[in-house]
Amino acid sequence: MTERRRTRGEHQKALAEKNKKKTTKPASSAKTWFKRIFLTVLAIGVAGLIGGGALFAFYASTAPELDEELLKDPVSSEFYDKNGELFATIGAENRKYIKYEDIPEDMINAILATEDVRFFEHHGMDFYRLGGAILANFRDGFGAQGASTLTQQVVKNSFLQNEKKLKRKAQEAWLAFQLERKYTKEEIFEMYFNKMLMSGRIYGFGTASQYFYGKELKDLTLDEEALLAGLVQRPNAYNPLKNPELAKKRRNTVLGLMYQHGKISKAEMEEAKKAEVQSGLADDATRQSFAGSKYDAFLDIVINELENNGDGSAMAEGIKVYTTLDPNAQQVVENVMNDDSNFPTEDIQSGVAVVDTKTGAIQAVGGGRKYGAERGWNYAEDLTNNQPGSTMKPLVDYGPAIEYLKWSTGQTLVDEPMNYTGTKQTITNWDGRYMGAMTARKALYASRNVPAVKALQEVGTEKAKEFVGRLGIETENLYESDAIGGGAITISPIQMAASYAAFGNNGVYTDPHSITKIVYRDGKTSKNYTPESKVAMNDYTAYMVTDMLRDVVGNKPDASGTAANVPGLDIAGKTGTTNYSAEDFNKYNLPNTSVPDSWFAGYTTNYSIAIWSGYEKHFDPITTWEERRLPQNLFKTIMQEISANVETASFKKPSTVVEATVEVGSKPLRLASDYTPSELRQTELFVRGTEPTEVSEVYEAPELSTPYNVSANLDLGAQSINISWEHDAILNPETDEPLPTSFEVSATREGGETVVLGTADTKGLTVANTLEDGNYTISVVAIVDGTRSEPGTTTFQITTTPEEDLETEDPDEPDIDLPIDPGQEDNDQGNNNNGNGDNGNNNNNNGNNGHGNGNGHGNNGNGGNNGNNDGNQQPTPPTEPTNPNEEDQSSE
Repeated sequence: MTERRRTRGEHQKALAEKNKKKTTKPASSAKTWFKRIFLTVLAIGVAGLIGGGALFAFYASTAPELDEELLKDPVSSEFYDKNGELFATIGAENRKYIKYEDIPEDMINAILATEDVRFFEHHGMDFYRLGGAILANFRDGFGAQGASTLTQQVVKNSFLQNEKKLKRKAQEAWLAFQLERKYTKEEIFEMYFNKMLMSGRIYGFGTASQYFYGKELKDLTLDEEALLAGLVQRPNAYNPLKNPELAKKRRNTVLGLMYQHGKISKAEMEEAKKAEVQSGLADDATRQSFAGSKYDAFLDIVINELENNGDGSAMAEGIKVYTTLDPNAQQVVENVMNDDSNFPTEDIQSGVAVVDTKTGAIQAVGGGRKYGAERGWNYAEDLTNNQPGSTMKPLVDYGPAIEYLKWSTGQTLVDEPMNYTGTKQTITNWDGRYMGAMTARKALYASRNVPAVKALQEVGTEKAKEFVGRLGIETENLYESDAIGGGAITISPIQMAASYAAFGNNGVYTDPHSITKIVYRDGKTSKNYTPESKVAMNDYTAYMVTDMLRDVVGNKPDASGTAANVPGLDIAGKTGTTNYSAEDFNKYNLPNTSVPDSWFAGYTTNYSIAIWSGYEKHFDPITTWEERRLPQNLFKTIMQEISANVETASFKKPSTVVEATVEVGSKPLRLASDYTPSELRQTELFVRGTEPTEVSEVYEAPELSTPYNVSANLDLGAQSINISWEHDAILNPETDEPLPTSFEVSATREGGETVVLGTADTKGLTVANTLEDGNYTISVVAIVDGTRSEPGTTTFQITTTPEEDLETEDPDEPDIDLPIDPGQEDNDQGNNNNGNGDNGNNNNNNGNNGHGNGNGHGNNGNGGNNGNNDGNQQPTPPTEPTNPNEEDQSSE
């Protein structure tokens, strides 16, 4: 049966129905998905609440029990040296405990306004305060208000370790509720008041009042109370002794919060803010009445490192701190610093840092002379605003020049008058002189300023900034004046010692550190403090700088650091002094020898030590050389003692460095020739592959001088010929010793042939007489390494006399010279035989014939007959010697 075909109307109706279904289907689908999502979120939320509650309950069940003794007393932290030996315990020692009823109302209000303004309203956790703290930090800056309640802080410092984990937060909240149920608000506040770490090793507000102000709590002023209340958040950072500006800012924040919460009036707030933050602080003697640790200066460094790493408050929780302290080195430093005989004046100060060359670990520090507990100013670390002087030259100038330009230690630099770029300010040297062309080596060990600035100009300030940055010295700007340590860079002795250590450690740098790790109260959880080492420069840079710095402490005439040398130790180092400006000299009427700072930084393969010396007040000047050399003298004493029983290896030259003997001043550097003068020959270091290969041709082979004063005569029997001469030898340019010289002697008969009579290494020759009668010319030629001189000559006559004609005669009586008046002698020397002794006919006499110069000196020679002896006359017997005792005696 055939299907009936739909009409046009039926087709349109079916199509409309189909389109209707298409448009309604998505709406139904969206509702379905929304429903699914809602149910999923609801299920997750319910599960989260159930799971969170279960987890909270589990964590709460594992929380420690409340212990009243731990609640009321600080938990002691322990400090260990590098050998694992305990050397300090900080906690409840010397704490002044204050009852709640004895705490002044303003002191309570300052703490509550800052730490927990709703303390008396909540039950351990303050959710309203938590939200308010977040808003306050946005409005008033970070740290304006904390989130933890006083109750939570008591719990955390009594039982829990300082970690941001869910377990600790859960236990803290649970114990806070428990504490609020067991103790009154006043009792909890009292726990907090006596427990909190206030600074370094000071616990509790009552102790802090005595320590910082030398007062009882009831005698504190409003501004002083506000300052103490603000310390808790960052005890060491807000210490008014070390950081007065930061402490003042924090104090004013506290005063603002007190006014905001209605604890004080606006007038009271403004009046308290006017007070100088350091005006009421106690003196050193008062603070030092608090017993310190065995090694106070070092412990201060440790506490600051904890603070800088976010663990400042962890000491209140009973942690174990493993440090880098070398007790032997620390004891040596303290002995030296506490001995007044080591210091030239009563008030001069010093800061000392001893760092392990290989690891950057701080081994010992000298915070100042007779440093006491919580002194407040540690010259080893806190001295960060003083310029370092010439100790920056290896770091800013020569190190970068070798690293980036591959300079040789023999690089030629000229010490001459010059100005800083774009200024009229003249660069001067410490002695007011300029020494001309010199090597980079000499420029560094003699501490010349102009060559140092030229070196920085060559390498560029950006490269120099990059170089020192890899040595832990961060600076926003670096100027030409930083080439000599008088610019933007300032540095502490600790950082100086660590930076120099990289030169002694083949270019590897490690940040200075006093802690290796800390272990929390549970005895299992720990935190590593040991920094990673990094390559800061090539090994050739490190060694070449070190080799130049060896000369600083060496015995060269212009070396600046000879007082620091320790016999038997391979030491490299650098001196440094800073200057006052011309305006300072006029304003403060300073002596013209005044300088504010003196430095020395030096190292062996074991220890790197940096020392600063100066006075507490910048414009109390160093004026004598004894004061300037104090850092060198302290360095020598400390380095010698700490190295006494320690094997110290020498610095080892790497394969990347080669030696070559160059001609100083040649540009480019060339090898010294055999004829380069000794004063211009220098063995210098080069980065392998950059050493010169061409030999200097500035100095040619010296011409051999001609032998002179040649003389010859026959002996009494005419059996031999005695020949003598003089000669100016050539000196070895390296040793200044005469070069080996030989002489060839020959005789030429008039109108005949030449006969070689022989050779000699001395200035004389005796040969058998085998010559026939006649007139001869005797020639002497000097020979050095095959080079022959022009001959020196004299004439000589041989006449044979038959033996039977010879008669025996008695020798003549010796002539005795009579004394001559000194004045007459001088006159005679100018008149006798003038012009008759220089014609070459007197050269056969043997002795003082005046060298043929015709000045009258030829009349006293043996056989000398006014210069006319023909060589046949027998020599006159010598005169009797004069008895020395009969001569006139004289002295200069």
